[in-house]
Amino acid sequence: MDEHNFYSIDKLMEFGMGMAIAQQMVKTMNESISNMHVPGSVISGSGQGFFFAVVEGKQMGPLSEEDVARLIREKKIVNETYMWKPSLSGWMLAEHIPEVVRLAALTPPPLPPNISQS
Repeated sequence: MDEHNFYSIDKLMEFGMGMAIAQQMVKTMNESISNMHVPGSVISGSGQGFFFAVVEGKQMGPLSEEDVARLIREKKIVNETYMWKPSLSGWMLAEHIPEVVRLAALTPPPLPPNISQS
């Protein structure tokens, strides 16, 4: 077999080794990216965003999404509540923050008075 032919054993070995090295490089890069930490991007490694809100004239926070959903149910966070999170340049109304609007949409309304809670 001609060693300059693409299908020669030397060329096939070279190709296979190149592919193995490339796969190892991709694996190493993906692991590095997944372990990367951007300072200030999360609080306590929770992986969730956090918020600050002005409730009853006082700043509250940091608040988790669960805290915000609870305050929405309690009607302490409404459309006109000023809120802030690290990605915002300043305080904004809750109705202009997509994550808060999503939480409000997912929060069930209060039960009707004729339904008893057990």
